[in-house]
This record gives sequence, C-alpha cells and structure tokens, in this order.
Amino acid sequence: MTKHVNNSNMVTEKLSFSQAAEEWLAFLEPQLKESSIVKYRNILNLYLLPQYGDCPISEISRTDVAAFSSKLLTCGGMKKEGLAPKTVTGIIAVAKSIFGYAIQERACPVADVKGISVKQSQKTLRVLSRVEQQKLSSYLRKNLSLCNLGILTCLYTGLRIGEICALKWEDILFAEQYLYVYKTMQRLQTLSEKGAKTIISISAPKSECSVRKIPIPDELFQLFTAYRQPDKAYFLTGEPNQYMEPRTMENRFKLILKQCGINDAHFHTLRHTFATRCVELGFDVKSLSEILGHSTVNITMNRYVHPSMELKQKNMNMLSGLFLEKK
Repeated sequence: MTKHVNNSNMVTEKLSFSQAAEEWLAFLEPQLKESSIVKYRNILNLYLLPQYGDCPISEISRTDVAAFSSKLLTCGGMKKEGLAPKTVTGIIAVAKSIFGYAIQERACPVADVKGISVKQSQKTLRVLSRVEQQKLSSYLRKNLSLCNLGILTCLYTGLRIGEICALKWEDILFAEQYLYVYKTMQRLQTLSEKGAKTIISISAPKSECSVRKIPIPDELFQLFTAYRQPDKAYFLTGEPNQYMEPRTMENRFKLILKQCGINDAHFHTLRHTFATRCVELGFDVKSLSEILGHSTVNITMNRYVHPSMELKQKNMNMLSGLFLEKK
C-alpha cells in the first residue's frame, strides 16, 4: 500500500509518474467534460506514459521535461516529423498539472517545471481572398441546400464546424433575428472492452464565452426564412433524429472547394475569413470578439484577425496628408 508523504521525516514509498497521472486524472474527472477526459487520456497514453511510465516522479528533473518538449517539437508524432507547438504546449501543460498534483495532494518533492514554455511559431492562417469568398458564396447560392446554407452561415457568422453541426432550427430566434449557440458536436475517441472506438458527443462549447447570441445578417436571414424547418430538426439535415457530423461536413466542404477551384483551405478558414472581413469593414472589435465567443478582445486580434496588405496600404495612406501640410 502506498503511503502519503507528509512534512515529517517519515520514509515514504516512491510515487511513480504513472501512478501520479492516474490519481491526477481521477482527482479531476468529476469536474471535467467527457471530451476533456478523452483528451487527457490520449495525451497520457500517447506521450507522457511512454516517456516516463514507472519512473519515480521525484527523479524527473526540469531539464528532463524541457528536453522532452524539444524532442516532441523536432521528431514527435506518428511520422516522427515533429508536433505542432500548440500540441506540445498541451502535452507539457498536462505534465505540469500532474507535477502540481504530486506536490499539493501527495506532498511529493518534485522538480519545479512551471516555467517551462514552448516557443510558438507565428503561422500565417489561411483567409479567403475577396475573389475566393465571392466565388464560394456564388456557388453555394446557386446550389443551395441545407448543408450549403450551413457553410454560408459559418462564412457570415464565424460559427465553428462543431457548432453548426449541433445547431437545431429551434436555436434560431426568428422574432429577434439571431441564433443561439450553446452546444457543439465532436467525434471523441473512447475506450471500451472491445478496444478503442469513437462516438459522437453533443455538449456545451469549450468555454462559457462560446455560449452566445449572434445576430443574423439580413440577406442570410431571408434564406433562413425561406428554408425554415421544424424546430426540433437539425439545421443541416432538416431531420430531428439525423445529424451531419463534423467529419462529413468537412468532406463535403472539400468537394465544394474543389468545384470552386479554391486550394489550401479547410473549414476553419471560414471563421478566419469572417473575422478578417469584419475588421477590414471597420467592425467594432469588442462586438466581433463576443460574436466569435472569445473571452477577450486580444484573443480576437491576435488569433483570428489578419489585416490584408490592401488594408495596411490604406491605413498608411492616411499619413499622406501630413506630407502636404504647409510649413
């Protein structure tokens, strides 16, 4: 039986990383969504347990964790080509939390890993050009269906793919002309007696700020009115007991992009494009932040707003008048 460590000089049995990890997850589980539990379990099984496993957690140094972080960046993943900085940040965050649990709940002497950070590369996110946006909008209107109306909705409201898949017609308040976002759909990996499998989960969004009301633009609202379905029906299918999952939606979107001759884009590009166009048109950034479901304006500006060179040129030209001022 494992003894808990206290502040006295009692001799204690060494706590392994794997044991600390299991206790940590069990400790947090009552507070977590199912999707978070699956995410943490995957991080443990794929990365942290193979690396540290039965190693006493007190013997894992700060240098060890920093080196592991660098290894994940350079040669992590199935293809050994390195993981994205965001992914590595998530893995190291779990490790830090497990170390914190070992200190606080088990009074185990462990290394201070709180200051370890993962350098984030500034990746340019894909945004549709105005020509591409017009081409896509035109195609969707000419071939209008509930699915294509859903794509238009994401392009002109910034909804995430999981949010549009979970949306039902009862979530559209026609009298007030807004839609209410309070759930999302995702496919989760789960473990059963027969091994790993996946299930569809419909639950609250990833943060409280993602629960929001979004005003519907007039032209889009006209389409909503024309294509209105029974309240209990899913928005994308028109059926109460049949949904379209994100993977299917993504695949259909890829086919549409191919028809439109648009390359190197994915479904989340619609969200990036929506935010960028709003800023280019002088949209109030605070309002935009709330429509996107962000907790702060800074997140909106730093993550989703990517001013075009045309807008930068326009802003710089505002200085032209200074050159013409008489002395």
